[in-house]
Amino acid sequence: MQDVARGQPDSAARNYVLAGQAIAATRPQPGLYVVATPIGNLGDITLRALEVLAGVDLIACEDTRVTRKLLDRYAITVPLTPYHDHNAAVARPKLLDRLKDGAAIALVSDAGTPLVSDPGYKLVRAARDAGHPVIPIPGSSAVLAALAAAGLPTDRFFFEGFLPAKQGARRTRIAELAGIPATLVLFESGPRLADTLHDLAAGLGAREAAVCRELTKLHEEVRRADLATLARHYGDADAPRGEIVLVVAPPLDTPVEVDVAAMLREALGHASLKDAVAEVAAASGVPRREVYQQALSLKAERNDATD
Repeated sequence: MQDVARGQPDSAARNYVLAGQAIAATRPQPGLYVVATPIGNLGDITLRALEVLAGVDLIACEDTRVTRKLLDRYAITVPLTPYHDHNAAVARPKLLDRLKDGAAIALVSDAGTPLVSDPGYKLVRAARDAGHPVIPIPGSSAVLAALAAAGLPTDRFFFEGFLPAKQGARRTRIAELAGIPATLVLFESGPRLADTLHDLAAGLGAREAAVCRELTKLHEEVRRADLATLARHYGDADAPRGEIVLVVAPPLDTPVEVDVAAMLREALGHASLKDAVAEVAAASGVPRREVYQQALSLKAERNDATD
């Protein structure tokens, strides 16, 4: 017998396997279940998450291939449907129609808790606006795992996500983050890690930080030092692989001395005087007029040295 709302047999799919034992799952009440999945180690799935994933009618996920690996580990055969940045506008109305028909749907990301750096919040908002229950199923989170491992203050933290890829915009954003009285948590890719650490050191000063890479996985690494030391280490090494979370300590109690001259020398090596001044002023927080005067002095020193 086929259930129209579920689109799958009544009995065959409502099971999962844990430690070699088949366990019957109960179909949850209709609604949208926001389910956290492991960030690397598939053993980090919660018992409640397994029960929900095995019992729902449909699982909406970023990449069906990634989610299928998790489901195969626990012999879950619930149908999957993609829901990501590129198809969300088309997929969202279809999921809302299924909810309207009484379906129980799980929303998962490739890793961790949905709605962190993915389009899930739009589906949650639309489901709530339509009067459908939205039920969180908590679990793994790269943000919280990194905070737990970094050894930096956790009483207040600010999650930034990914900084801009272009250096000028990245330095501008770092300058905006400099005054936030909280530990900063950022995501970054391996190829951009060294450049980002360099800009963080220039913009934030001698703060402690931790590079948390491949958390919960075989090659897990947490490297802690001040930002400048981390920038040198990763600048001298090959770009690291895997998922990376940066945790940066809150502002120091004493004002940070920013070496504007050094920043200008570096900026003038790849930019015009006008662009270098704008870049350093944004990254350092020093008034543009002061930066401009220092830039003129540096330019005069260079001209004298070449005469």
